[in-house]
Amino acid sequence: MAATTDIFKNDILKDKILLCSGGGSGICRAMTEAVVRHGGKAVIISRSLDKLQKAAKEMSEATGGEVIAVQADVRKPEDVENAVAKTIEKFGRIDYLINGAAGNFLATMKDLSYNAFRTVIEIDLLGSWNLTKAASEYLKASKGSIINVTATIHYTGTPYQQHPGAAKAGVDALTKHWAVELGPFGVRVNGIAPGPIANTEGISRLAGKSASYETVPLGRAGTVTEIAHSTVFLFSEAASYISGHVMVVDGGHWLTSFKPGYPGTVLNPQSSKM
Repeated sequence: MAATTDIFKNDILKDKILLCSGGGSGICRAMTEAVVRHGGKAVIISRSLDKLQKAAKEMSEATGGEVIAVQADVRKPEDVENAVAKTIEKFGRIDYLINGAAGNFLATMKDLSYNAFRTVIEIDLLGSWNLTKAASEYLKASKGSIINVTATIHYTGTPYQQHPGAAKAGVDALTKHWAVELGPFGVRVNGIAPGPIANTEGISRLAGKSASYETVPLGRAGTVTEIAHSTVFLFSEAASYISGHVMVVDGGHWLTSFKPGYPGTVLNPQSSKM
């Protein structure tokens, strides 16, 4: 990830503590690294401890900051409660929360198993609720901020994506409910809905070599750094009166709706293995 210090002050998030699910890879790793580059410290959680520890070490070395890995499955309340407890034990507070753990693959309804549909809902939607519930009292204490990583696929409907689309629609609903319920405690809740982001597992898995950006009004894929910029902005005081908003970062793509040629429309659906 490219440094974002040329846009924001180096210490704009100084001493803030982030807890992030899915922070060991892809977009959420870039979001985590951006927070640490700007003075924060982070705890990242996922199911794969080896990969998580490697990512934490690499981010710490790249930024000179502190990133801690804690193994947790967001579908399990006991795991997220443990992750929150370890964050408090280490840093004493939680200022920021990113709900980024997600599951996705392409499948028609015919090939989508009952278990696979349920699993995606559990990771994306239930996992976001579990982690936020576990961290909510600490976020109230710090008057903190939450970012839910969502998507645009449910805005117009996307082939072979009914499972993550249903999950992310729920996440968007939670964003609004939490903004209303937690707002009186000083907690802001927003979402970031990435479009096609280059060099990520999502684009590789969903579009592969067929990726084309002719229906993106800006004419290109986004970058993880651009998602990182949005993260720093939403967590910063510059966004102090923004809550309940889902920031779409997609080059205007969702406005073009479904068109052949866009990654996610010219697809190769697969049978779910879950």
